[in-house]
Amino acid sequence: MYAQRKRVQQELSKLDGLLLQLLDEEYTRHPFYGSRRMTKYLHGCGHAVNRKRVQRLMQTVGLAGMVPGPHTSKPHPQHKVYPYLLRGVDINRPNQVWSTDITYIRLPRGFVYLVAIIDWYSRKVLAWRLSNTMDASFCVDCLEAAIKDYGAPEIFNTDQGSQFTSDSFTGMLLNNGITISMDGRGRALDNIFVERLWRTVKYEEIYLKKHDRLQDLLIGLTSYFLFYNEERRHQSLGYQTPSQVYQEAKGGGAKIVDKFNGAKEALTPRAEELGQRHSAVI
Repeated sequence: MYAQRKRVQQELSKLDGLLLQLLDEEYTRHPFYGSRRMTKYLHGCGHAVNRKRVQRLMQTVGLAGMVPGPHTSKPHPQHKVYPYLLRGVDINRPNQVWSTDITYIRLPRGFVYLVAIIDWYSRKVLAWRLSNTMDASFCVDCLEAAIKDYGAPEIFNTDQGSQFTSDSFTGMLLNNGITISMDGRGRALDNIFVERLWRTVKYEEIYLKKHDRLQDLLIGLTSYFLFYNEERRHQSLGYQTPSQVYQEAKGGGAKIVDKFNGAKEALTPRAEELGQRHSAVI
């Protein structure tokens, strides 16, 4: 009886892993989907699961449709929320606006969280960290690294998740003279550049490589973000790389006018060195 029960539990766990993968891939394509639409999607994939189970799985990894509220991060009722300041703002220089977000990455034996900070003008990824918990510390560590390497931006935009409204995170922003902006509740486009980054990272690295171990994921992301910044040419950047746009504009070179149109490389010694910097509370 015990052996039979254990086999059933293993099968359920295996099915949950498959369902989580399907949910994550569909969420990456349609981040505004809530549990009702996700349930219909899984039915279409041949999995007769009920909505309650889908809700549980989505809550496990912090997925939530953009319409009900911020995804991955939950708001804290006692934390101060700042207004959204970027509607209609002309983004015309590096370090004018940075933003951040958290996404989850599923591994065969659990999942981890990825936070990244991006410069809106150049789309350059300035810092990133991995953690197996969603507390504020790995977000603060990421922010500290970005400021150390690139200086302070004028405006920093986040969602209303508790990690970003925490005293430790907002305190670092205020202490560096940075103006705080936060997405409006249920507004999918307020942090669009980070959403696009997640879609790109997942389709070009996470889903493609399917890393088995945390160390493999760490090395893979280190290599990928170097490629993304230094080699991947963006149509919206005039087919330049994020690093080119960031450096040229910082040096007074040509500026990008239209900012809003919308196989694993061999790891270099530089990538291996950088990989040691990006694991947080693992």
